[in-house]
Amino acid sequence: MQEFISSALVTLLVTLDPPGLAPIFLSLTRGMTAAESRRVAVRACIIAFGIMAFFGLGGDFLLRALGIGLPAFRIAGGLLLFWIAFEMVFELRTARKAATAETAITEDHIRNVAAFPLAIPLLAGPGAITATILLAGQAGGEPVRLVLLLTMIAAVLALCLVVFYLANGISRLLGTTGNIVLTRLLGVILAALAVQFVIDGIRAVAGAG
Repeated sequence: MQEFISSALVTLLVTLDPPGLAPIFLSLTRGMTAAESRRVAVRACIIAFGIMAFFGLGGDFLLRALGIGLPAFRIAGGLLLFWIAFEMVFELRTARKAATAETAITEDHIRNVAAFPLAIPLLAGPGAITATILLAGQAGGEPVRLVLLLTMIAAVLALCLVVFYLANGISRLLGTTGNIVLTRLLGVILAALAVQFVIDGIRAVAGAG
């Protein structure tokens, strides 16, 4: 149980990367008052929790309906997470997220910015959804573990909310060098977790065979 909690917490923290979202949140809410930016942050985290909770509780059913085995999804998900880690280590992910944010600002003029692109895809993006489904698979349908998973999702999103509230201070505190070092360190950790997901999937396929 302790291993599941720590695995879920680390995976979600690394995948969502709360400190890395701080400068993007600032760019998305530029021109808003402090109260408006706080409302955007709260709404985005609530929407992201709803999406991730849906995939955490119903992801396995969705996979079965599509005829996809969990081992296959673990391997595919692990490869996807590894690509995200690769982007983080080589500073590709931040540029892509920033480009997504700029596109959304140009097209929507800040309207519904909490839903897009903040909640989707910056918070509840492909990597976070993949990680959630993989962790739900590790829970094995046990209600206690699923509740713990939802708790971990809520805790990480609460941390994201705190980061959004403190975005200005965090960005200045870390500085350019600090943000680069933190992002690459988290990328290496995520790469190791992604490889473990692939190994687990291969073992499950080999065991079934």
